[in-house]
Amino acid sequence: MLSVGVSVRTSLIRLPARGLCTAVIQKKSPAPGHTWSAPESAAVFLHRSPVWTQSIVRTLSGGPDPGVSGWYSDLADSAPVHLCEHLLVSVQQVSGLPWWLSIAVTTLSVRTLITLPLAAYQLVIISKVEVLQKEISELAKRLRYEVSVRARDRGWTERESRFQFQKNLRRLVSQLYVRDNCHPFKASLLVWVQLPLWVSLSLALRNLSMEQTALHGDLVTGGTLWFPDLTLPDSTWILPVCVGFTNLLIVEMFSLHRLNPTRFQRLVLNLIRGFSVLMVPIAAAVPSSMVLYWFTSSLVGLGHNLLLRSATVHKILQLRSHRSETPFKDLLSAFVSKYCKIK
Repeated sequence: MLSVGVSVRTSLIRLPARGLCTAVIQKKSPAPGHTWSAPESAAVFLHRSPVWTQSIVRTLSGGPDPGVSGWYSDLADSAPVHLCEHLLVSVQQVSGLPWWLSIAVTTLSVRTLITLPLAAYQLVIISKVEVLQKEISELAKRLRYEVSVRARDRGWTERESRFQFQKNLRRLVSQLYVRDNCHPFKASLLVWVQLPLWVSLSLALRNLSMEQTALHGDLVTGGTLWFPDLTLPDSTWILPVCVGFTNLLIVEMFSLHRLNPTRFQRLVLNLIRGFSVLMVPIAAAVPSSMVLYWFTSSLVGLGHNLLLRSATVHKILQLRSHRSETPFKDLLSAFVSKYCKIK
């Protein structure tokens, strides 16, 4: 699942304004007098034109369910989803790992190589914005005095004075963001990358788990432990519950970071808590391959969030805002004081 901690963190800033190595086998009996021959290897397909390779992937994935149309069908059959299918199949074939472990390795690689750098960049932007708050507060005080003086000279009403104050304050704040290259919108870059990536990988695994795909048999036996069949939902509900619990843990970790949240921040936190709980029955109704990806993604996201809290990483990123030298101890103390109170 998409790391929910990212959504919580970015909402706190007010923005201005099957594989390729296996060809598709046609399930037809050979004509009389003819013998069946093995299909070409994927190595041959990979050296052909992109159009040919794309058609092979489409055949592997099978696309959306037959008879299903509309935006979901178009999304499941889109280029980003097929590109993620390429990635998943390539990793499994090159590594030779079982499918469940290959999904976990692919998730770890994608989250570490793509989203972790963006999360670090987001942290730098947030730190710069936090440092500017004191300067913005001083500017607002001076601007309020200047507007009040001009209002008396020009006879502005209270409404006109408020309009002039807000307009000029927005202009000054925008200049500060440009000066320090830290516009808050840049902090949302992670969401705009991670959300489409999460959707594309989820739909790619859903496509590969369909019965009409060439990889269906591999995924049927590609699981482990209590979910040996990756094409079926987890009947034990262990994976779905783990997904919900991990996401709730991420949300609570960020809620502890804010001592006095605003009403809007509390609303956002509660909405994400509700979504985390809602993900449990949803995860119980989809193939285990998708739920395994969501659980692994959430675990990796939790690990990255803890990593970005460390004092060593803060020094490497040269964060300008004040950060605790003992973040993990502080987090544990806040957790104990909030959830383990002795009455």
